[in-house]
Amino acid sequence: MTSQFIAIGAFILRLRDYQQASVDAVLTHFRRSDDAAVLVLPTGAGKSIVIAELARLARYPILVLAHVKELVEQNHQKFKDYGFTAGIYAAGLGKKQTEHAVTFASVQSLSRNLEQFNGYYSLLIIDECHRVADDSDSQYQRIIQHLQSNNPQLKVLGLTATPYRLDKGWIYQQHYHGYVRGQADVFFKKCVYELPLRYLISKGYLTQPLVVDAPAARYQFDELPASYTEAQLDQFLARCPRVTQAICQQLLQLAEQRRGVMIFAASVKHAQEIASYLPAEQTALLTGDTANKQRDQWVEQFKQQQLKFLVNVSVLTTGFDAPHVDLIAILRRTASVSLYQQIAGRGLRLYEGKSDCLIVDYAGNNYDLYQPEIGEVKPNPNSALVQVSCPKCGFANMFWGVCDKDGELIEHYGRRCQGLVPVEGSPEQLTQCDYRYQYKQCPQCNGENDIAARQCQTCGYQLSDPDKLLKEALQLKDRMVLRCSGMSFSAQEQQLSVTYHDEDGAELKEQFNFAYAKARLAFNQRFVRRISGPVGTVNTVEQALQQLNKMVHPDFVIARKQKHYWKIEHRIFDYQGPYRKAHQQY
Repeated sequence: MTSQFIAIGAFILRLRDYQQASVDAVLTHFRRSDDAAVLVLPTGAGKSIVIAELARLARYPILVLAHVKELVEQNHQKFKDYGFTAGIYAAGLGKKQTEHAVTFASVQSLSRNLEQFNGYYSLLIIDECHRVADDSDSQYQRIIQHLQSNNPQLKVLGLTATPYRLDKGWIYQQHYHGYVRGQADVFFKKCVYELPLRYLISKGYLTQPLVVDAPAARYQFDELPASYTEAQLDQFLARCPRVTQAICQQLLQLAEQRRGVMIFAASVKHAQEIASYLPAEQTALLTGDTANKQRDQWVEQFKQQQLKFLVNVSVLTTGFDAPHVDLIAILRRTASVSLYQQIAGRGLRLYEGKSDCLIVDYAGNNYDLYQPEIGEVKPNPNSALVQVSCPKCGFANMFWGVCDKDGELIEHYGRRCQGLVPVEGSPEQLTQCDYRYQYKQCPQCNGENDIAARQCQTCGYQLSDPDKLLKEALQLKDRMVLRCSGMSFSAQEQQLSVTYHDEDGAELKEQFNFAYAKARLAFNQRFVRRISGPVGTVNTVEQALQQLNKMVHPDFVIARKQKHYWKIEHRIFDYQGPYRKAHQQY
């Protein structure tokens, strides 16, 4: 590539307050660090003007990557609308320009032509950055490695509205508000700015949503297992033809006063069924198999309002801009609030004469459009966001949990405190608080590990696989596996007896003699550490009895037959696996 670059101009951009704040946050971060950073901006926040301002401030050339040609073209066009000059490098758009100071490129085209980009780039901006894989052989990583070979201090900035992905978790490690999100090995190290959706709507930057959570007909997707195949989904939907027909009849009525309707289907067969109930001359159906030319034609017709209904299966959740859309119909399950917000965001852009956007959830997702992402799949329909303070560092965690009718917390599903605390001896450095609400205890050193850990993080001891323990115990005649449904306690002087009960009346017992320090330590490690809220060390039987209602029973108890009694070997807490727990359906 040549060393001559065309200047982007000397225009002054008018930024909204949050856009300026996001630009300032990026500049502050990159002045201190070369770590890859993320901006989390909802759909319609105007990320293109943020990109434009960063490009204006850059002293050296920059690249802006996107994964589809529509986003490349959209970002480039809006950049030009601000009065700037930039190049496009995307085979799908028929352009391969490399002489500009700012280049908008598709990741596919750039990764196949790295030799065209051997110059010095100061900044790489990645749109929809949740698509960046950690695999060193991925297209994104090969591009980053190539640019870093010419500039080891390359700054990498990602923009996304969905920083949490079901298949990989959080895409960044730390949040600028002082808590941990992802693992230490994720590519993006810090979210430097995040804008809530509510702010944009309250300020009039987005259209007011009208959310309908209880329409006349809906699918009972909670009858499906947490993980299901497309075949299972189609089989389920095949049993609901009247529901689909009733939904489409209602949509036709709702659409009479609406300009553009986007329908999000659960599968290809489902989408085909939906389309069959809608007027053919006003409807287009887009799937991953739709030919690019045909897709482009239908999308353009929809944007020109020549088509009214656009039915799609997982292809228009990102990178689609049709501001006239004022009715969103969700006919699919969404396991994360980020995806739900991304879908709803398709209808929240401003448009002349558009006063609101109707969002109808026919799948019973029951998400609050404004709630923050938790980073875990909602455990059950009764779960709600709960605040749980860490008894060690005081951080106010947000987890899924269950409350009683008075709002009192019954249980929560958090594993570990998400707060950041100073590193001992280096107060300027921060690390994640080590307090765990759920954990697997190492029998070698009593260290606490994540419930999915296979090796102790403290001493390296190989931890037992709960599935393997259960399988082996069930095959041995001298072992007893109790599917625990609850615990009861009795006390005599300083000795506390714990009885584990299963669904059918079987029992296993163990005793803790509080006269001995070893027994007190064992009781605290097994039970007290799992109590939510500030609870100190239990040193007496009386103190233990006061906490009984808060203690969590194990899911399984494994005991070995002795001469005259059963000796408990393993207590399995927080079990997640194929074996049925007490009171679960078969």
